[in-house]
Amino acid sequence: MLSTPKRIVLKFGSGILTQPEANTVDHAQIQRLSSEVAALVRQGIECIIVSSGAVAAGLMTLGLRERPCDLADRQACAAIGQSKLMHLYDEAFATHGLHVAQLLLTYGDLDSRTCYTNAGNTLTRLLGEGTVVPIINENDSVAVEELRFGDNDRLSAQVAILAQAELLILLTMADGLMNGSQVIPEVPDITAVTGFVRPTVGKMSVGGMASKLEAVKVAVDAGISTVIASGRTPGIIEAIVAGRQAGTRFIAKS
Repeated sequence: MLSTPKRIVLKFGSGILTQPEANTVDHAQIQRLSSEVAALVRQGIECIIVSSGAVAAGLMTLGLRERPCDLADRQACAAIGQSKLMHLYDEAFATHGLHVAQLLLTYGDLDSRTCYTNAGNTLTRLLGEGTVVPIINENDSVAVEELRFGDNDRLSAQVAILAQAELLILLTMADGLMNGSQVIPEVPDITAVTGFVRPTVGKMSVGGMASKLEAVKVAVDAGISTVIASGRTPGIIEAIVAGRQAGTRFIAKS
């Protein structure tokens, strides 16, 4: 990257927000990721988080051991877990003197010109405060299955466009887009790498790499550089924003 981006969107997938061997949210992970985002905000970089994890946060309350397949169960988990998730973010960012703001969106919201404009105006107002980190999630408690964004991947790309962000960071369990055992460091043309996708997802995840590449294409076609990287690697956000080699960087179309 030639310069430090002024506004970025970061997508946190369910896999990196949950404990690997449990059905609970990983509190330490949220604290660490929030700390890294807070460091960017202190530098004057506007940050928007698109966060999954609401369903996982609600599992224990309903006595479930894994992500439910039934739509009603999944929506019930999301309804319970969303407030729990936001409480964790609120506490984590408060230690850095920052506030959080919750925005729940559906596909219909972004498809409506009025709602799209209102959402954009809200984000602009929140970011203008300089001390608020907007946290966006799909409104899982009312969204229907055929309109899901795929673990918020597609949603994050649409939010990046809405917010006129300069960079989209998709943090996942993978180190990036892999070619065998090697991470592909840079992709100038996304159509050339679709054959490298592995059809696997984590037990708490929904989208997988295919969903992420679909999101990447939406973003880069809109002129937004995008990076897929491991959300379990400490310091990864700072490295990406600084332009150091981290994960797979997809070059935006000019």
